[in-house]
Amino acid sequence: QVQLVESGGGLVQPGGSLRLSCAASGFTLNYAIAWFRQAPGKEREGVAFISSSDGSTYYEDSVKGRFTISRDNAKNTVYLQMNSLKPEDTAVYYCAADVWSPILLVRRWVSSEYDYWGQGTQVTVSS
Repeated sequence: QVQLVESGGGLVQPGGSLRLSCAASGFTLNYAIAWFRQAPGKEREGVAFISSSDGSTYYEDSVKGRFTISRDNAKNTVYLQMNSLKPEDTAVYYCAADVWSPILLVRRWVSSEYDYWGQGTQVTVSS
């Protein structure tokens, strides 16, 4: 059974850090992977992407310099290290895998391009 499971969310004060994990089962997580987030009343948005080919990473402008996406093939897990968190980072965070057809980089933030999604993990940044 193909499954993605996120973990690591929680409540953190502004300026704090969290590391989210996305563990795969049923397939090897060596595909293009993205982290998306969705805040209440807002559309889902992509924030970080790691390519399948050379591991290149891309970030949405609001998280550049604060978030880092990485992959551990031995653990079949992708991570999102989030530093200097702000209240506006509060959202449910999802990981997504592009498995069935190679994704064009220009479409890396398009949620419909991804084939498998995790259930999400809540991140709340508040004092």
